[in-house]
Amino acid sequence: MNRNNILAGVLSLVLLVVFLSVWQMLTTTTTHVAAATSMSPAEVETLTGKGMSGADVEAYSADGLTFDQIDQIAGLGLTRDEINSAGGIQSFGFTTGGAAEEAQTGFPSPTQVWREASEQIFNPFYDRGPNDKGIGIQLQYSLMRVMTGFVLAIIVAVPLGFLVGMSPLWNAAINPYVQVLKPISPLAWLPVALFLIKDSEQASIFVIFICSIWPMLINTAFGVANVKEDWLNIAKTLELSRMKTAFRVILPAAAPTILTGMRISIGIAWLVIVAAEMVIGGVGIGYYVWNEWNGLNLASMIFAIVVIGVVGLILDFALGQALRLIEYKE
Repeated sequence: MNRNNILAGVLSLVLLVVFLSVWQMLTTTTTHVAAATSMSPAEVETLTGKGMSGADVEAYSADGLTFDQIDQIAGLGLTRDEINSAGGIQSFGFTTGGAAEEAQTGFPSPTQVWREASEQIFNPFYDRGPNDKGIGIQLQYSLMRVMTGFVLAIIVAVPLGFLVGMSPLWNAAINPYVQVLKPISPLAWLPVALFLIKDSEQASIFVIFICSIWPMLINTAFGVANVKEDWLNIAKTLELSRMKTAFRVILPAAAPTILTGMRISIGIAWLVIVAAEMVIGGVGIGYYVWNEWNGLNLASMIFAIVVIGVVGLILDFALGQALRLIEYKE
């Protein structure tokens, strides 16, 4: 590790500390505490008008819930005792405490986000029902969908990319379709997939597949088409068959470009699955973010967003390391 890398790491940590400090300061002032924990008479009247008792309103407010959260609980039509007997408000997707650390906009502080994160990190695989599963279970489902669609895209894109790259005729024939299909949003593909497949799980995998295939196909075709002519001439001199030329000459030469396409595709696949799961529901990190938002658990939602970014970083880093292994110098 050279000196520049060390300095860059220190600078990154300093920027992170400054960002978190400013965030904490802006979301934990005295004004914000009062705004987050107090409730106006009009708000109390609104809640009691929905059938919630004044004692329950006071108890939930003391627990640190905001008006919006208590309003959603009032919509359940259950008393506090009935909710507690059913497992507490956590089983309905709500979290207690921390409202005093929210800003007037309801935005949580880093302290509250860390409290949510620590609960999830130390118990990531809990399962308390359809809408209350740990972050580990959510990631398992999402990664399974991503890897299935990604592998299917590799199976199709790499051979097709070889065909396009080695044949100008096939390149001219297929390229218009690639350019038309490539810009289509994954959310535009999703209703088509749901109608044709009629299974949300398989539809999400199809969307991953169709959105991941294009960077791999384009990069594979580019890498194959730009293999040095001298190397191909040597293969002809040695009288290698087209199959042997493809595997012994073209594939090693084009491998860095192909893997770069895969690196781009895995990032797209991870981005797409989050959007798809928000629409199809069920279990997955995308649905987890949407469900936390619906329950107004903003701290948990922000933690999930951070997890999405970290997992994306790990996936990109893994393929980046694989790319370094196959890089070569002439």
